[in-house]
Formats: sequence, structure tokens, C-alpha cells
Amino acid sequence: MTARADGGGRASGAVGRALARATVGAVRALGGYAGGVYLRSGTEGLLRMAAVTGLPGPLFRPWWRIQVNRPYPVAEVFRSGQAVHLPDGESAVRRFPQLMAGLPFPFGSLYEPVGSGPERFGVLLVIRAAAPGGAVGAGDGRRIREAAEELGRELAELAAGGDPVCWEGDPLGVPWPVPGGGPGEAVDRLAQGVLSVDRQGVIGFAGAAAARLLGLPVERLLGRGLWEALPWLRHPAYEDHLRGAFLSGEPLFFDARREAGADPAGLSVGLYPGPSGVTVVLEAAERPVFAPGAAARPGAWAGAPAGRAPAQYRPVALAIALTEAMTARQVSAVVTEELLPAFGGRQLAIYLLDERHLRLAWETGFPKGFLDRFDGVSLDVRLPGVETLTSGRPLFFESMQHLASAYPGIPLDADVGARAFLPLIASGRPVGSCILGFDAPHAFSPEERTVLTALAGLIAQALARARRYESEAALARGLQAALLPHRLPVTGRVTTVGRYLPGSAGMDVGGDWYDVIETASDRLALVIGDVQGHGVAAAATMGQLRSAVRAFTIGGSTPEQVVRGTNRLLIDLDPGQFASCCYVLLDPTSGRALAARAGHPQPLLRHPDGRAEVLDLAGGVVLGVDPGASYPETELLLEPGAVLALYTDGLVEVPGADIDEGVERLRSALAGARPAPLAETADRLVAEADCGGDRPDDVALLLASLV
Repeated sequence: MTARADGGGRASGAVGRALARATVGAVRALGGYAGGVYLRSGTEGLLRMAAVTGLPGPLFRPWWRIQVNRPYPVAEVFRSGQAVHLPDGESAVRRFPQLMAGLPFPFGSLYEPVGSGPERFGVLLVIRAAAPGGAVGAGDGRRIREAAEELGRELAELAAGGDPVCWEGDPLGVPWPVPGGGPGEAVDRLAQGVLSVDRQGVIGFAGAAAARLLGLPVERLLGRGLWEALPWLRHPAYEDHLRGAFLSGEPLFFDARREAGADPAGLSVGLYPGPSGVTVVLEAAERPVFAPGAAARPGAWAGAPAGRAPAQYRPVALAIALTEAMTARQVSAVVTEELLPAFGGRQLAIYLLDERHLRLAWETGFPKGFLDRFDGVSLDVRLPGVETLTSGRPLFFESMQHLASAYPGIPLDADVGARAFLPLIASGRPVGSCILGFDAPHAFSPEERTVLTALAGLIAQALARARRYESEAALARGLQAALLPHRLPVTGRVTTVGRYLPGSAGMDVGGDWYDVIETASDRLALVIGDVQGHGVAAAATMGQLRSAVRAFTIGGSTPEQVVRGTNRLLIDLDPGQFASCCYVLLDPTSGRALAARAGHPQPLLRHPDGRAEVLDLAGGVVLGVDPGASYPETELLLEPGAVLALYTDGLVEVPGADIDEGVERLRSALAGARPAPLAETADRLVAEADCGGDRPDDVALLLASLV
């Protein structure tokens, strides 16, 4: 057998031959219809598909490269060194929803690590027919393990002899070991226009009727790749159908339009996969066919094959949108916007698990108050929303009558409709359940069930991430609230006011802080700072810096010594963060002050006559970077009635705008503020920041005025 190269640079011929033998041998031994090998590459953390048989390589180009930290079976096997055996689509959906969201087809797959001793080279995989509800037998597990071990020994010997066992470039196309069907076999399957395509995607037979329908001579079809001969099949929607045929082994049907401007009658395409390849059956479509996504037609998802493609690509939009959702409410809103339109649903409810009870977290489309009766139900209650979570299996009811028969006495919100109950399970941990409702009876196809179950896994992971975020954010807010001063010192000569504004909803708590410290020499230290980053770590670092500044100040240090000592402390703590700071030591009697600045925005000074200016304080680099940094002091004079404003960059930064513009807006606002009371001035300044939409950062402001 000779391995066929599909282009691209790769390892030695000996490595390629070893991969080809192992791939074909494993597929034969396990009764599969496709397989391949992933090898490590020259890029750290990246696996490349090195060999493939039984599948057209170009059709699976999105999976040629896999990062080892991704939630896919190939990556997990390589990381852990443990095999993964998935008997069917349902088991794959539970463990690897991201994989099934992209390949929502029923198939079984086995993955085995390839290595020698502690060295790991890659992963051997076999794809075969799904065995719903079954398990991979011990014999099959032993056979793929033996094939992987033999390949590992071969690769180790080649590596010892100087052959680099890594892969770059395109995968090696290994000819399918089962002889391709001849013209007689293809025509015997169906009598319409027929193409016979081998498992590498090459056309081996083209009937006269097929050539006539396609408007091409037979010679232009034979021996060419399907996508080369018929480039209009490269449309993502059509490629998805073809992937389903090659992977699932089940017939698939769709309507296709060859290209823009072609006959709108189009073609009805049937795909009939078998052990040696796929028979493509072509007929003239009975009704006009639109290019995928070019027209929205009512009911397209429910029955029209050409309308299926946009819904299949909705998982991608949902997955992308879920990555940007930070809270459970945001996740639920994304699901409402993406999931309901894709499947024609009208109702959605999400329940989250809380101490063995399901709490209603989101609802839309249901009669007001209807779902309240199910809020807080225990996991031992017999309800579909509970049992889908406890069993881990989705429940589909094509009509309300079916639902009522399965759960006698269950309250129903409608007499007509359909319901899907989906388990929300993330990494094996129960999160909750999702209810998808339809206004009319709905037949859930196998493809639809697989996609919905895969999407439920993505939703569960997003919700689990959101709950972790919300828990951490609550902890960070509590920590920050405990560390910020609850009240500022009251003196007869100086009035001080502080304000803190957290980032907008969906943003992490930051590390901004302010403080006012009385010294033994009757001076007043005004401090403001900003720790880089967000979350608990930033809040904790902020607390450490605030304590350090207080200790240095009370110990009688000068501003330069306070900032320099705090810088060294942050470097010694090594939290992996840096911080900015502005420190002003004020003598309330004379109004004279010394200031030191570490990478922080320049303070503002409003004079008694209403003029406001941006000060020009000397400064050094941010804290936590350079242990030898110096922080020169600058002398200031505050007259009675003047207002000194210290602030963090969240008050002046606007995404897409220059920070100098924000500083100028703040200066103008300070100049236009009433001289008293100081609290009103502070409220006005932070209110302007609060009305500008989403703020990616928190805000701290400290005002001081000499009486």
C-alpha cells in the first residue's frame, strides 16, 4: 500500500509509512470506517493531523490543528495519557460538547495515546458506527491499545535513529483499504443521476444522468476530488452535510443551488454512505432553491432541508456569544437571542442547581407566574426538568399530549406545543436544566437532538463559569469594601471626601483605593492608588499596599520614602502585578505639601478663583517593576478654598479616546463645580463617569480642600 501525499511539508517517509500502517490496521481491527493519527508539531502545545483514512482530508480542515489545552478528546488524551472511548454521539455530547457542536452527527470514536515510556508522540483515533446506549467492549479497547503501542514502538525506533517524530503541513491521505464500488454497485443503489465517491472524496464513477444534471462531461468528473469538480459544494452549509454523511454513516438529504445566477430550480442531493465511500444521488429539485442564508422562509428549520444549514451554524454564533457573557443573566440572555430563533422555539426557562434544589434563574415566553410553582423543587421530585438533570439524558416530547402521558398530573401551560428538557452538565458536574418550548407539535430529528444536547453542554459550561465569576466578584467586592476606609478623618483645617465606583455590570472588581492618614506631626497624608488587574487578586494586593503605605506613613517616612518602600515591598511579595500611586503629605496649617508619584495620573488643582489646572508632579515608574526606582518629591501650596483632586484612570479613560481628552473633561467639570459643599462636587464628578455607558474599569476619587 502506498500513502498518498496531499501537499505540505512533513516528517520522513519512514514516519509516514508507519502512520499509514497503524491507521489502516486499527480501522480494520475495530470494524471502523475512518481513522487517523495526530502528532505533536514543532509548535509547543499544538497537535497536527498527520494521517487520515476513510475521510476526505480537505472536508475536515478545521480539525487539522488542535491545541493541547482545548476541550477535545484528542487534546485530553494527549494531555492525560489516558484513552477516551465514546460509543455514540450522546456520550460524546456529555463529555465534549464543543466537539459535537461542530460535528453534530451520530458516530462512535476511540482515542488512544501513542508514546514510548514517558515520551508522548500523539494520538491514534478510529471512527466507527455509533452504538447508542452501548459501551466499548474490552476487546476493542485492547485492540486499539495494542495498535497504539506498536506505533509508539516504531516511532521511538525512528526517533532513536534520527528521524524527527513531529508533523508539519497537511495530513497524509492514506488510501481506504476497502475496494471502491464500481459503476454497477453505484447504479444498483439508485437509478437517478449518480456519482460514486471514495472515502478520500475522489469521484470514481459518474453516470450519464449526473453529468447531464451538472452540465459537465463525464470526463470532467472522473478521478477528480468532489470539491474540485463541483466547487459550489465548498459552501460551509453543504460541507456540513457531507461531513455528516462521512462521519455518521447515515443517509442525508439537502437541496442545493450550484452557484449565484444558476437555475433556481437547483438540485435535490441525497448522500448514501457505505463502507467503500458515498453514493451521491442527484435529482432536479421540485421547488426553487435559495443559496444558504440568502433568504429567510417561515418554517425552514422545521421541514425544508435547505433551511437546515443556517440553524447548524447557529451553534458557532452561540459559542462565540457565550464567551463574552460574564454573568448567569447574560448567559441566559444570549441563549434566548441565539437558541430560540435557531430552532423556532417560543419559550425558554433555565433552572440552576442550588443545594439539591432547582431555582428558576431565567424565563421567557411562558405565562406570567406559571413557572413559580416549580421554583425550588427538590431533586427527588418526579418532573422532567429534574429527571433530565439527575439522569443526564435529554427528554424530548413532540406534543403536549406526550408530555402529559409521561408525567400524569403535571401542570401544563398550553394544550398544543412541544417541549425539550436539556440537562446542563459541565465537566461532569450538574449545573441545572434548560426547557425549550414550541407553540406547535415539533418532530425532533436525530440531528436536531444531537445539536440541542451539544448546545446544552456549552450553555452549562458558560453558566458554571458565570457562577464562579459571580462568586469571585462578590468575594472581591466584600474584600475591597472591608479594605477601603469606612470614614475619613475629620480635622478642623481640611475637608476630605472619597468616592469609589465599581466597573459596570459584567466587569471584575478592580484594585483602586484611596486613603487619608493622620500622622504624629499633625500632618495629613492623601493617598490614591490603582492595582493592575481585576478580581480577588487585585483586591488582595490593594489591601497589602494600603497597609504598607499606612505603616510607612505612621512611622514618619517622607513621601519619597513611603513610595520607594512600598515599591520594594510589592516586588518582594511578587504577586505578578504592578500598581500606580500618588502620595501627598499636607501640612494643614500652612497649606504646604510634598507629593510623590509612581506612574499615576497627574492630580488636578482648583484654585479659589475657580481656575483648575493639571499639576505637573515629578514621578517615577509604577510600583512593582524596578527595585532601584526613585520617586522625587514636588512641593505644592494649597490656599484656603482650593480643591485638590486625586483620581484613578477609570474616571478619565473612555475606550477608543485619548486619555488626555478625559483629563480635560474632568478639569473642566472641576472648574465648573460649586466650591462647596465638597461632597456635591465629588458626586458630580463621579456621576459624569457613571453616565457614559459600560465602564471597563473602576473609579476612585479623593478630594481635599483647605478651610
